[in-house]
Parts: sequence; C-alpha cells; structure tokens
Amino acid sequence: MEKLKFYIDGAWVDPAAPSTLGIVNPATEEIFAQISLGSPPDVDRAARAARRAFATYSETSVEERLSWLQKIIEGFRARLPELARMMTLEMGAPITFATERQATVALFHFEEAARVLANYKFEERMGNGIIRREPIGVCGLITPWNWPLNQVASKVAPALATGCTVVLKPSEIAPLSAMLFAEIVDAAGVPAGVFNLVNGDGPMVGEAIAAHPEIDMVSFTGSTAAGVRVAKLAANTVKRVAQELGGKSANIILADADLKAAVIQGVHACYTNAGQNCQSPTRMLIPRTKRDAAFEAAREAVDSIRLGDPLDPASTMGPLVSQAQFQKVQDLIQCGIDEGATLVAGGPGRPAETNRGYYVRPTVFGDVTPQMKIAREEIFGPVLSIMSYDSEEEAIEIANDTPFGLAGFVQSRDPDRARTVANRIRAGRVYLNGAPFDRSLPFGGYKQSGNGREFGVFGFEEYLEVKAIIG
Repeated sequence: MEKLKFYIDGAWVDPAAPSTLGIVNPATEEIFAQISLGSPPDVDRAARAARRAFATYSETSVEERLSWLQKIIEGFRARLPELARMMTLEMGAPITFATERQATVALFHFEEAARVLANYKFEERMGNGIIRREPIGVCGLITPWNWPLNQVASKVAPALATGCTVVLKPSEIAPLSAMLFAEIVDAAGVPAGVFNLVNGDGPMVGEAIAAHPEIDMVSFTGSTAAGVRVAKLAANTVKRVAQELGGKSANIILADADLKAAVIQGVHACYTNAGQNCQSPTRMLIPRTKRDAAFEAAREAVDSIRLGDPLDPASTMGPLVSQAQFQKVQDLIQCGIDEGATLVAGGPGRPAETNRGYYVRPTVFGDVTPQMKIAREEIFGPVLSIMSYDSEEEAIEIANDTPFGLAGFVQSRDPDRARTVANRIRAGRVYLNGAPFDRSLPFGGYKQSGNGREFGVFGFEEYLEVKAIIG
C-alpha cells in the first residue's frame, strides 16, 4: 500500500522532496505500507494555503459549517469499519476495540462539535459592550499514535467548527487512518485550504509547524518532553499553545470500597489500549491491610485477558505499537524487578505463545514505593503498580506526589467521601466509582500534563479569541 502524497489546498500533492517511511504492522513486525516524510517546505505550503483559506472560511455562517461537519460525520459513519481496520493494522488495537472505541469515539468528537456549534453564542452583551468570540486563525495540530483518529478528531472537529483552518501532522508511526480521514474531508466538499495534512516526523515537520509564523496556534498531544520543545519553538511567534501530555494517574481504592470489584476494574482500566493511554490509572492505591486480597484479585483480572491477533474479534489485548515502545516497557518491567517490587503477575519477555509481534505480558507489581522508577515514569504499556497506604491522608499525598496531573480515580461506597477525596486530587479529571469516559466534559491536565482543555464546549473555546467591543 503506497500513500505517498500529502493533502494540501484541496488536492493530493507530491512532497517537496522525496523521502519514504515504511509503516510496520506491530502484530506481524512486517512493513505493509509506505508514506512520504515531509519537510519544512511542505509545512510552508500547507500553512500558506490555510492562511489564504482562513480569510473566507472564518467568515462562513454557522449553517455552512454545520453542513460541512454533517457531511464529514456521514462519511465517517460510512467508512467506520475501514477506519477501524486501518488502526488495527497500523497500531495494533484489537479490531473489536478499534471499532467500538477507537473509531467510534473519534466520530463522537465531530458529533459533539456540531452540537456545540449549533447552540453556541459567538456574541453576548456584557456591561456596556459586546463580547465577541472569533476563530483564532491557522491551527497546527500534532497528534500521537496511541489513539490515532480520536486525537485527530478532538482537534480538527472544534477547529473546523469555530471557523479555523488546519495543518495536521499525524504520527508517522500510525498515519494511515488520518489519511483515510482526509479523503472523508475532501469528499465532504470542505473548501480548499481549510484542512491540510502533511506527514512527517517531529524534528522535521512537527518543529516546522510549531515555529511557523503563519500558524497562530499549535495543539499538541504527546510526551511531556516533546511538549516542552513545541512550546519553546512556539514562543518566538507568541502562539497559543494547547498541550495534552503525559500522565501517571492514581486510582485510590478507599477502605469501604468493594475491594475485589474495584481491583479487577482497575486492572482492566490500566490496560485499556494495551496500557498505551495517557490517563490510565497506572498507580493503584490500596489499604495496607488488604494487600493479599488485592494481589489475588489482580491475578484474576490478568487471567481473563485474551492476548492475541488484533484482527481476531475475541482478542482483548494486542501488541504495543513498535519495537521501540516494546523495548522501553521491557526495560521498565526489569527495573521494577531490580528495584525490589513484588511481581504479582506477568513479567519480562514475550508471552510464551507468541514468537512475533510486539506483545508484552500484562504485568502487575505490588509493594511499589513512591520513589521507584515504575511509580514515577509514564510506562505506556500494560504495567500496573499497586501501592499500599495506611490512612486516607497518606493516599491523597501519594496520589499527588507526581509531576503529572491528567486524571485521578476514586473508589468508595460513600459518594460524599469519594467527592471529598476527588476534590483534593490535583488533576484535570477525576472518575468516581468506575464512571465511563465522557467526551462532552473537559479533558486536560494540571502540572506537567499540559495546558488547555479538549472536548465539548471547553475544547471548542480553545480555538476562539475573545474580543471586547465597547460603546
């Protein structure tokens, strides 16, 4: 499969300089597609197209933008099985998960953006003036490989809804679903230059987007280290920077919770998307007196996981995305053993039944202490750290003892008690008692987990400037 063109100014065009990259299927370790890697001249061409398009697109009516969004939604629904299968091939998500979650939640961002747009008041009276909200301009969007379409949609949908134009760089590791999405945008008749896609890596294309003088805002999802680099490059042109970065979320299981149910649910939540999930509850905090029961419940949860071919609908966990990610997770599992954590389930190496593919054994460590590397670093694989506490106060202290602040989780039979603890967790989102992920509510982090919010009305307003008209 060759996908060597970029989508710029309403057409599929050749890159400025030929350079190709093979896309690897992580379940087979075989290259199954080729893309082109872009360079700064490609970004320049896309940014200039987006700037030209912004002059007219920013003036379009709500009705016009709703009509384009609706056509994107219809195209997305029609091609949803194809989009899901592409994500399974490019990043290893099991086909059932890719269909029900990866592709479906990406579609939801367009439905949500259309819902917000239909009712949004772009002007309101305040004092003796008018507050007006206007599209911020040309937006550079840099997205990761772990939720390839979800992260694209959570940025592109509000940008297009508000009247902005876009230069998108999907992850070069899993770019193919985004290229199918570009076909959907093209078929929807979105005006030329409003949406542009340039493939490439971070140093060549990502950095060119962050630094480009014609780009007014950059929205980045990825590692904290790369987010810092993006912000530094964006500072020279005083861009708005929105970032959704790393996480090391704590799951506090309070003494009055149903321990077994909470632990089992917590293990599965940690392993969502094979643990390649920025808000995964990777630190499980349990009362010290319940250590043995928690370990037993965690083993039971691990035993129920079906690790296998991601194209098999029965598989519940696939491989990690790449050799590099596989090696990073293996090193951290070994580090947990070396640091003296108790191996409750899993461990280093591939599962016995697999001889190819970047499969990692679902792993649980117990007796993890706050200073261990596995308790501090984002692992981004199916590795859970169980930590013990003696008092509620200590649990909150451990939960907040991290440079990250993306999400938190609290389990208790008493909703008021859970709320009291949730209020004290320094994170952008806290889930109580296994509540499902809500994509209409804001998502984003405190501390080194980022700046700004995505989803719903909060995500929509990230793409708007505020103007006061007085008199």
